[in-house]
Amino acid sequence: MADRTNTGRPRRPGSTNVRPKNRKKRIRHAHSMDYAILFLVFFLVAFGLVMIYSTSSYKGGLYYNDAGYWLKRQALFAGLGAVAMVLIANWDYHFWNSRDIFFYIYYGGTALLLLFTLVFAAVSHGSKRWISVGPVRFQPSEAAKVTLILILAIYISDHVRQMQDTRGIMRAFLLVLPVIGLVGIENLSTCIILLAITVTMIFVSSSRYLPFVALGAVAVVGLGGLLLMASYRLERIKTWLHPETSEKGMQTMQGLYAIGSGGLFGKGLGQSMQKMGFLPETHNDMIFSIICEELGLFGAICVIILYFVLLWRFLRVAMKASDLFGSMIVIGAIAHIGFQVFVNIGVVTNTIPNTGVPLPFISYGGTSMLFLLVEMGLVLSVSRYTR
Repeated sequence: MADRTNTGRPRRPGSTNVRPKNRKKRIRHAHSMDYAILFLVFFLVAFGLVMIYSTSSYKGGLYYNDAGYWLKRQALFAGLGAVAMVLIANWDYHFWNSRDIFFYIYYGGTALLLLFTLVFAAVSHGSKRWISVGPVRFQPSEAAKVTLILILAIYISDHVRQMQDTRGIMRAFLLVLPVIGLVGIENLSTCIILLAITVTMIFVSSSRYLPFVALGAVAVVGLGGLLLMASYRLERIKTWLHPETSEKGMQTMQGLYAIGSGGLFGKGLGQSMQKMGFLPETHNDMIFSIICEELGLFGAICVIILYFVLLWRFLRVAMKASDLFGSMIVIGAIAHIGFQVFVNIGVVTNTIPNTGVPLPFISYGGTSMLFLLVEMGLVLSVSRYTR
């Protein structure tokens, strides 16, 4: 007699009577977290604080009569983020997927924050990106990176079979498209990062390739539309092609001067000349150029190697995760940090058009630091439940 399921239908060879959602093997006995990741994160944060002081002390003393003005603000957010990271790391990451209501909180809360920013936020640097609460400024698009990873991790782990056909892939993409679009209206650089995270997570979860060609075409058309919505974005492309003749090419050219003047081993920590008012945003998006000037090619390569080692440790955790939900969280973190490092260094070296993307853990930015460390807490939590 043929083996049959509870519904009376013949059982396919190798099939089970368990729903895909419940097939996950969860390792409930936690072990030690990946201390290599923890060390690398703390080292990068500490190095970032040193470089922020080095790059901003001159301007801090000039404008605020406090050489440590930006260092103190960044250290505050780094401390808050470190506490959040340790707390989340010691919490079972399955908690964030334990109830369906979390999915709607992530999605609805993020969408409402982004809408609020578009309507009520004050214009700064030509864009509406920050919500001010007293002396503190909060950037919802940074929170959107973490919530997007969680949304996709939940959806993909619960619809793994559907991710093997074109419709399922398109549904996953359309699910997060409103959030990406809301960010892209005022913040194209973060929109590109969110797109990179989305495509990477969906691509890794699927065995199909052709649907991503269509997704690429849609992304190109969408980014083209966002470029046309603001004239300053087209101006950045012109500046990228001819920075030496463009009126707005000063930042790019001064950044390249800083990189070139550093030589092999640099001028020495704190000895940069470009930070003395020649190069804008030295403690923020352009901080890598000052690293090259003060620490030389050797220092720049060491920083890049640190990022590669960190991403390699992430990959090990993703491959050994106890379930697909944990693996997708870490894959999202790999896409986020890897692509953001590539874009930042590409902008500083004029390899790609100028766009405002901070260097993870190193550039100044309180909201960015806080949510990066929250994301690292999730990765460390997954590492405690690996096989």
